[in-house]
Amino acid sequence: MFARPTPRTPVEAPMTSPAPPSQPRPLDFLAATLSYLLPGLGQVLQGRIGKGVLFFVCLYGLFFYGMAMGQMKNVWLPDVSKEADADVPVVGKQLNGVPKALYYRPQFVGQFWIGIAAWPAIVQYATTEPPAERGDPPKPNGMLGHYMQALPEGDLNNLQRSEDKRWDLGWVYTVIAGVLNVLVIYDALAGPVIRDDQPAEAPPAKPAAASPPPPPPVPTPVTAEARS
Repeated sequence: MFARPTPRTPVEAPMTSPAPPSQPRPLDFLAATLSYLLPGLGQVLQGRIGKGVLFFVCLYGLFFYGMAMGQMKNVWLPDVSKEADADVPVVGKQLNGVPKALYYRPQFVGQFWIGIAAWPAIVQYATTEPPAERGDPPKPNGMLGHYMQALPEGDLNNLQRSEDKRWDLGWVYTVIAGVLNVLVIYDALAGPVIRDDQPAEAPPAKPAAASPPPPPPVPTPVTAEARS
């Protein structure tokens, strides 16, 4: 007779526990504000320098190229508060101030989001005195001159009639630059995709190799003495 072989015990692979869920990232309002003031500045603050410089060069290049196409005369906010024939009734009331100006120059709603590059138009709107006679050029601002100042009606008509479509295409570029900066502001607000405080995921552990089975026992012959 032969001895019964010992049963082999299977080796189980070690189980890895799942990584704990990461905490939601707080919104970065400081970086969003900086990216509004200067496109890409919020990304630079967050350490994404290459991305911030790319945003700055592309958006400012598009904005000022559009202004150059319009002879630097396509970004302004008109003061129509004293225009008698420019009443804008809305729900039984007349628009006044900035809402009325934006009604006559809706392009500035998009241009505004390029940041401080469009602020001279706001300064001109707030400080420039309207001319005494309609159609007369306004007085130049002491610091800005006529830069981003509302054009007289005659000059505006001459630009639209005597020039080609470059003037109109120029303000379209400035509006596109401002709208694109809204996306840059949101990118800075949400922050980078890869968190600095989140360690990189380790590769999954490989299962331990099963140990080789033990050799089978050597059968022991039964002698004549064991039989007796």
